[in-house]
Amino acid sequence: PRELEEAYMLSSDTIKAVKNHGLDNVATIFSSGTVQGSQVEVSDPRGQKEIFQALHVIPFGHKIAISNILKNEQVTKYGEEIGVATTDIKVGEHVHIHNVDSIRGRGDWERMSDQ
Repeated sequence: PRELEEAYMLSSDTIKAVKNHGLDNVATIFSSGTVQGSQVEVSDPRGQKEIFQALHVIPFGHKIAISNILKNEQVTKYGEEIGVATTDIKVGEHVHIHNVDSIRGRGDWERMSDQ
């Protein structure tokens, strides 16, 4: 039954994360962190919750993909572009410097886009 599935998914072992804006394609882990296969409960600003499965270890404060992000697509947090995916990123993957090229604080980014 659906009620039992939901109760299992929302057990005390569920990791918590927050999606800050409706446009975000990542959420920030604010529990102790995940292990591969952890259930991650993502809450949005309206209080709605959705469950995702972590595909790897994701430390506290790092991001989990909550939608598929293709290579060269923007990574969005707080409704703002925070970087560009350097590889395809699947839902549930750890999103960090190993698969995102930050555009903030890069003096070369503006010069490259002018070419």
